[in-house]
Amino acid sequence: MSPRAAWRLESIGFEQVYDYVAGKADWGSFGLPLEGAEGSETRVAAFVRTNAPNCRLADRVREACEHLEENGWDTCFVLNDERVVLGRIGLRAIRGRKDVTAEEAMTPGPSTIRPSARLRNIVERMQRQQLTSLPVTTPDGRLVGLLTRRDAEDALAAVNES
Repeated sequence: MSPRAAWRLESIGFEQVYDYVAGKADWGSFGLPLEGAEGSETRVAAFVRTNAPNCRLADRVREACEHLEENGWDTCFVLNDERVVLGRIGLRAIRGRKDVTAEEAMTPGPSTIRPSARLRNIVERMQRQQLTSLPVTTPDGRLVGLLTRRDAEDALAAVNES
């Protein structure tokens, strides 16, 4: 919205008006609400598991594995102090349970998707590439959570029914 439009809205009684310069695509990619025919209910952000396991570079994989087993997870994200995704510890490393650091065991720079990604496109990608999950991050690389294929397929079926 233009600054002039923001001022006009404020003048007619809206109390919280923002001039978001970066645009609608950037707004949605940070997981902020979208409206319209393909609003937030058709986007990945609505179906992300925000409690995805994570650890730091220096954490021991063996210790992380214990936490994963307790909660039924098969992946762990390696984050820095700003919650930026540096890597992913996958099933092979978790099963191996070597006494190494997360940095030594991780696959660096995993592929991620944005919260604003269209659910139907992501389900097609996950099926085509035989992916069981995808990490969801903001444009600046911060972890939002994990989208599982099962959750995505169930959500898409519900969206298509409505």
